[in-house]
Amino acid sequence: MELYFNIVSPPCQTVLLVGKKLGITFDLKEVNPHLPEVREVLKKHRTPRLIIVRPCASQYNPQHTIPTFIEDGHVIWESYAIAIFLVEKYGKDDSLYPKDAKVRSLVNQRLFFDNGVMFKSAIEYVECILKKKLEPTEEMVQKLKKSLGLLESFVQERSFVAAEHLTIADICLLSSVTMLGGLKYDLEPYPGIRAWVGRVTGDLPNYAEFHKELLEKSMEYIKTL
Repeated sequence: MELYFNIVSPPCQTVLLVGKKLGITFDLKEVNPHLPEVREVLKKHRTPRLIIVRPCASQYNPQHTIPTFIEDGHVIWESYAIAIFLVEKYGKDDSLYPKDAKVRSLVNQRLFFDNGVMFKSAIEYVECILKKKLEPTEEMVQKLKKSLGLLESFVQERSFVAAEHLTIADICLLSSVTMLGGLKYDLEPYPGIRAWVGRVTGDLPNYAEFHKELLEKSMEYIKTL
């Protein structure tokens, strides 16, 4: 199974970590955002999302985004869709994406929260500083605080965001929160989130090694901006 990815991308981190949790070995196809031709494509399309610039890539994913997953000719893009596919096909049980309707509804709600609120506010804040070299607006600051406040309330209700055990919702949200770490964003006002991060990362295989690579690649990427 092939995975087009770059570890700097939070959605790619989600898929990589889900794979690690499931013991999956991907045939990794790294897309290098530092290459001049990639930057030119990014500029042309005016999108912050990374673009696949490999021969015939468009036949795999017409949106040209990463992560893109391919297995036996079956192509999936969007990290949430890939994560769900992986746990449903390769999970030894249903703990990461519970079949119980009530629990799954919470997992789905947290996934939609990440997609529409947490990730959105975090990426807007981070890109304003790193790419635009500007101070975030007050609106951006407040949106991010509101998102973190909601996440804080989720992890104060239970050990993880949707259940008393790890689910794919935790892994997706972890990637959004980790993005703020590169800016040394102050999470001191959110003790629940800080404790939750420890629980989630402690439940993921070889996370320290993964995080080390993430930091190194992120610093390389930041230097190109």
